[in-house]
Amino acid sequence: MTTLRTGLLCGAALLASWFGMAAPAAAGEISIGHTTWVGYGPLYLARDLGYFKELGLTVDLPVNEEQGDSFAAQAAGHMDGGATTVDDLLAYRKPEFCFKAVVALDESHGGDGIVARPEITGIKDLKGRTIALNEGSTSQFFLDYLLKKEGLSQADVTLSNMTADDASAAFIAGRVPVAVTWEPNITFVRTHNAGKVLVDSSSAPGIIVDVVELSCSVIEKHPEDVKALVTGYYKALDYIKSNRDKAYEIMAKGVGGYLSKPEDIAQAMKGVRFYDRPMNIAYFGSPQKPGPIAETIGLANDIWGSVGKISMKADYPTLVAPEFVAAGAPATN
Repeated sequence: MTTLRTGLLCGAALLASWFGMAAPAAAGEISIGHTTWVGYGPLYLARDLGYFKELGLTVDLPVNEEQGDSFAAQAAGHMDGGATTVDDLLAYRKPEFCFKAVVALDESHGGDGIVARPEITGIKDLKGRTIALNEGSTSQFFLDYLLKKEGLSQADVTLSNMTADDASAAFIAGRVPVAVTWEPNITFVRTHNAGKVLVDSSSAPGIIVDVVELSCSVIEKHPEDVKALVTGYYKALDYIKSNRDKAYEIMAKGVGGYLSKPEDIAQAMKGVRFYDRPMNIAYFGSPQKPGPIAETIGLANDIWGSVGKISMKADYPTLVAPEFVAAGAPATN
């Protein structure tokens, strides 16, 4: 299975690997780099149903399974933004590289989790254990969040660095007592009596959230294009609600990879929750009253800062452009 989300360790130094990436946007064009993940499916749906086009916007969706490469291309002006998790934003934001989140796409709602041997009954039991995970990725962020809640830290465990799929395989083979992984590995452990799911992301709403971030220059110069992007995305979510099977078929063709069949999309959808307009408005909040995204940013500052993964401390005003999430509002008299 292709890795769903890649880690921070690839870094922004990989400036030579953007082959095939889109050029920076002119008015009416936006390019959004991303990895292969079901949560980005509605972007393809909005594109392929013509929702962006009817709003005067062309959206390009280049795939790059190394998130660091996409950020590097964006920093060099070869792309306009990306789809990634909120915690990921902290690793790449620099004074000279300005971008902000403009809309939330989805939340991991059971798609990520920790699998463990039966005798491990809670997070506190992880103390002194070896844990397999992809260091620098969402898996590490999720683990550190859970440890922090229980008064523990990375110093209390031993990390074994490997991909999420390899971590699951090592756990199933009995080589490690704990692994942080994601679907479909979590379901495999549940259904094959290969251990237990100690906790999954459904117990941590708002922690693993994917957003679209755009370069500040795009936000400042082309705000109508950003509004069109958000409006088209919301319209795609409405289409999923009323035309589920057809939506899965279209998204499978667009997303591709390990999600190339409608049934693959349907299975993956069980582990995510999409953020519609009301959820976005609540999650982003406003400059006067920031929403829960501000708490996640603060948490990411603490977690990634403690392990040296950030170059500057970024806060809500630095990373969030909340003025677009109300796009697509009904006209008022």
